[in-house]
Amino acid sequence: MDGRRQEILDAALALADEQGLDAVSMRAVARRAGVTAMALYPYVGSKAELLDGMMGRLLSELLPPAAAEPQDWRGRLRALAHSARNLYYAHPWASGLLFSRPAVDPDAVRVVDLIYTALIEAGVPAAEVPRVERLASTVILGFVASEVGGRFGPGDLDPRRRRALLRGQPFPGHRAVARWLAAPVDWDAEFETDLDDLARLIEAIATSGQEALHQERGADGHHPQARTPGNHAGGGGPG
Repeated sequence: MDGRRQEILDAALALADEQGLDAVSMRAVARRAGVTAMALYPYVGSKAELLDGMMGRLLSELLPPAAAEPQDWRGRLRALAHSARNLYYAHPWASGLLFSRPAVDPDAVRVVDLIYTALIEAGVPAAEVPRVERLASTVILGFVASEVGGRFGPGDLDPRRRRALLRGQPFPGHRAVARWLAAPVDWDAEFETDLDDLARLIEAIATSGQEALHQERGADGHHPQARTPGNHAGGGGPG
């Protein structure tokens, strides 16, 4: 990354850390970097490009050193999940950025590519990989955003405890689990359990996909004709 561009993105991240994402503007970042707003444009040509660059810089923190990268797909996904949790604690405003923009900066795309390769290694059919990546990312980032943002509620503010006190109200589901709603939650343990469940879900998707592929190939082992919308097997399609 160009050194001057990196300085600008670092200034933008520092500004967001201090004042929140809403405080980040081209003019404010320029002041923070000690240059005029026009001087930013050779490095970040617009506010959108600035935000994309910030996203890339954030997600680059998730990339492990090559020597420390776990070899097993489960380990790689777990390591990324823990890095994402640490990232949100370091930058609590990050969810507003990561949930609002697609990954287009090279560093951001590199992280997505790591997840893609892990899912492929797990046996997820290629056609399902983008969807499963979105599912996994949303589970992990959603948990951490809820934890850091206060949705889960610590201590006496825990909404689960408050709801458990609604005696006599027409909430049968809550009554059925009231004992567990009133119990304290170990968020570290729950995060680990969620990651275990996510890995099992990925394995189930991979198994189901491989079984479906085997059935489509048929007894002779040949691949079926590709099926796309408007191009059914045995029929003519565009081109």
